[in-house]
Amino acid sequence: MRILITGAGGFVGEHLARSLLQATPEAELHGTTLNPIPDRPSITFHVLDLKDEKAVQHLLDKIHPDHIYHLAAQASPRRSFEVPWETLENNIHAQLNIIQSCLSLRLQARILVVSSAEIYGPTRPEQQPIKEDAPFKPTNPYGVSKVTQDMLGLQYFLSHKLPILRARPFNHIGPGQSEGFVATDFASQIARIEAGKKAPVIEVGNLGAQRDFTDVRDVVRAYRLIMEKGTAGEVYNIASGMAYSIQKVLDILLSYSTVPIDVRVDQTRMMPIDVPIIQGDASRLRQSTGWQPSIPFEQSLLDVLNDWRTRIQQK
Repeated sequence: MRILITGAGGFVGEHLARSLLQATPEAELHGTTLNPIPDRPSITFHVLDLKDEKAVQHLLDKIHPDHIYHLAAQASPRRSFEVPWETLENNIHAQLNIIQSCLSLRLQARILVVSSAEIYGPTRPEQQPIKEDAPFKPTNPYGVSKVTQDMLGLQYFLSHKLPILRARPFNHIGPGQSEGFVATDFASQIARIEAGKKAPVIEVGNLGAQRDFTDVRDVVRAYRLIMEKGTAGEVYNIASGMAYSIQKVLDILLSYSTVPIDVRVDQTRMMPIDVPIIQGDASRLRQSTGWQPSIPFEQSLLDVLNDWRTRIQQK
């Protein structure tokens, strides 16, 4: 079994690699990165730009993977407003090169396309929790890029019978995530305050929005189960089924703090448009694979904070 993870050096990619190595230790594991990473005994890294069609085709011809987990992307909705074309080009072009290379090489690798719950956008209360047949109403360029990735996956399954599966993860959190996402932005500020590297004030954006959070370690387990047990051409939400307000995220993280902290609203942290509530229905995933989230929300947030405490101490 040969497995390729694109974006293997990223937040989700590293967790997926660990999950795969634990579940399938006999697998030959490869990963793509944009920047050099030292090889590990368990995984071989390949540095390439996935927008380079010839480089992608050369790599796939060399590896001949049985499974491809396509994670690489510009993953920040907030950043996508700043660099819309970069977001669209990165996320669409890279995936198209992978699919076209599989066609050219006549590979029948199972491909997991990672879409996003951002494609759903504003949804009426009676449509919550959101099922896979909900209409697309993306509110940012990142969401538009994910609609395109999702539909390209479906199109190439229908037109060329490529064994492509699609996942739509809702918000995920966990240790190793970079700043630019709500839980890590809060946790990094708390860790800096505790270390005396920041004034005891945490800056926040909209605290009223509600989101469905799943621990990244549960998300990557879902990816693996979809790849193993999912039906080609199908799409699966990955969600906890619970919606927590951003205020709740902040309150839990502040309860773990070792020092008193004030809260201040920062208008620059507000999104141009913010969806009030996003809550997912993952019943299709549960019925097809038996997946259930296993890590409590509070534990995920504590792990995020402890991860940032370690990072700040090491600086």
